[in-house]
Amino acid sequence: MRAGRTGRSGHVAVVAALLAATSTGCGIMGVGSPTDRSLDGLSVSSPRFRDGAPLPADYSCTGKVGNPPLRWSGVPQKQTKSIALVVDANNAQGAAEVHWVLFNIDPLTTELAQNSVPRGALQGITSAGKVGYTPPCRPDDTYRFSVYALNATLDLKGGATLRKTLEKIAEHTIDRGRLSAPHIE
Repeated sequence: MRAGRTGRSGHVAVVAALLAATSTGCGIMGVGSPTDRSLDGLSVSSPRFRDGAPLPADYSCTGKVGNPPLRWSGVPQKQTKSIALVVDANNAQGAAEVHWVLFNIDPLTTELAQNSVPRGALQGITSAGKVGYTPPCRPDDTYRFSVYALNATLDLKGGATLRKTLEKIAEHTIDRGRLSAPHIE
């Protein structure tokens, strides 16, 4: 079986990690994901910041730009039926906060423009109880932009609850990639 594909036990572990994130604040599939194989087959980047560099303030609550532009590659085309994006933060105390959930992105899509939602994609509710990108405010948190290749289009409506959306993403994840910013500049 190629890296990035999980069996039934892998899906159960991913679901458990996502549910733990929303209830205990340990982060969305963070470092040390309990899956038995790597799910990091996708490459995620941004023309505005590199992995491990600070998130530009324009994309925080002090800026006025909205979400940063993102690009991804390495999606397993034959198995992928949709793409999802989860933006979350994890602070030193282990508290997680989800800033954006975007799902049912066309599987042929390879980038997300600044301050935009791809045609046909839907947004779920964030930790703040809002739909859409909720700009981060805590300057010292680690912000993660995780792109998921899914083996299904999610049977959810826009504005779906955070818990339900994360469960469905975890259930259908076949691969993922992540871009991280250790703090806001």
